[in-house]
This record gives sequence, C-alpha cells and structure tokens, in this order.
Amino acid sequence: MPTLILVRHGRSTANTAGVLAGRTPGVGLDERGAEQAAALPARLSALTPVLAVSSPLERCRQTLQPLLDARPDLPLHTEDRISECDYGHWSGRKLAELADEPLMSVVQQHPSAAAFPGGESMRAMQARAVDAVRDWNGRVEAAHGEDATYVMCSHGDIIKSLVADALGMHLDLFQRVHVDPCSVTAIRYTRLRPFLLRLGDTGDLAALAPRGNPVGADAAASPSGDRAADGEVGGGAGAP
Repeated sequence: MPTLILVRHGRSTANTAGVLAGRTPGVGLDERGAEQAAALPARLSALTPVLAVSSPLERCRQTLQPLLDARPDLPLHTEDRISECDYGHWSGRKLAELADEPLMSVVQQHPSAAAFPGGESMRAMQARAVDAVRDWNGRVEAAHGEDATYVMCSHGDIIKSLVADALGMHLDLFQRVHVDPCSVTAIRYTRLRPFLLRLGDTGDLAALAPRGNPVGADAAASPSGDRAADGEVGGGAGAP
C-alpha cells in the first residue's frame, strides 16, 4: 500500500500568539511559517508524490502552495476529515488561560475521555482522520499502485493521532508524540501493518525515495516550568 507523507502546517500566527486556533477562520502562516513552507519543495525533491491532500484550513493550503507552484501537475484535493480538531468553545482562547481548566488534565492524561465543550471528542477526531487515511490509501493504490507516495497536510493533534494508530498505541498515549510545524512524518502502509519511517522530521528526506528511483522528494511556544511535561494542545510552535 502507499507511503503517506504527513506534513504539519508551517508556524501560524496563532502559534506565536499562544492561541488555540482550532477552526477559527483567517489564521494563516506567520513569516517563519512562510519560510518553512517555501523550503518544503526542496525537502521533498527526492520524492515523486502522485497527489496532495490538504485540510481545508488556510494555514495548510498556504503550506502546500510552494510545493504546488513547483509541481504544477500535482493534483490537490481537500479533505474535511483531516481538518483541525473542533475545540468548540476553547477555540480562539489563550493556552495560558486553558491551562487551569479541569478538562486540560483529562486532555493530557486521558485524552480518549476528553470532549471539548461545544466541539468534538478526541476519539472522534482520531476516528475520522484514520478513516480518511484508509480511504486515501485505497484510492491512491487503485490509481497509482502500491509503491505510490502521496502528501497530506494537516494539524498537530491530527498527525499525532494518526501516528498512534499506526503504532498500535492507545489514544491515551498520543501526547507522548510531538511534531513541529512543517515537519514531515512518513508512514508506509502494508497489508500486514504500517511502518513509521519518519516522525517530526525537519531535515533531509532523500532516504524516503523508493529504492532504485532516481533523485527527482497550534498552541503556544514550548511549555516550560511545571507544564514542561504536558503535550502541546494543537501542536506547539516549534523551534524559534
């Protein structure tokens, strides 16, 4: 089955403001995020993806735009099921404020029981994202063969939940996974099991090219102090 190249969107204005963006409209990349997106085509130059799939949110589409400009024949599809978690009434709020909410400890320690007020549960978030990947794996394989590679641009918590599924981890462990803005996580799916090839990679990706192929492939800043051990809801802002 295909190899999935998961790209987290570049750093956003909400990341640097310490705001949980969720699905709030109008949240785009900041200057650093635009630089990260501009570097993506070179990082993927050794790979030959057959298509790209994007969350409908602006920051993901902006992240993929340089890749689409560099590869005008690369088809782009929008997939609602890999949109950001619906944080409901938490959306648009400062993470510093949310830290004292009783629900935050559930999000950190028992996310499979967490449901955001006015939004969705983390279990529902993972289920829809996994369903989307399974569907796209089947579509890509049917059209392009089992050795095909495709790109999917989504969000921190979505990608972490997909990694947990690929590793057979319970969702309650997914806060142990971290993915930086514009990092690449690669999962190769097979008939028997998925293989996690890269996790949160921000460097060279040439080794992901199929053997024998020529080279051609939201949250606040990192927590500190007493909250240093917490998972960064929304994904975090990455390195400065």
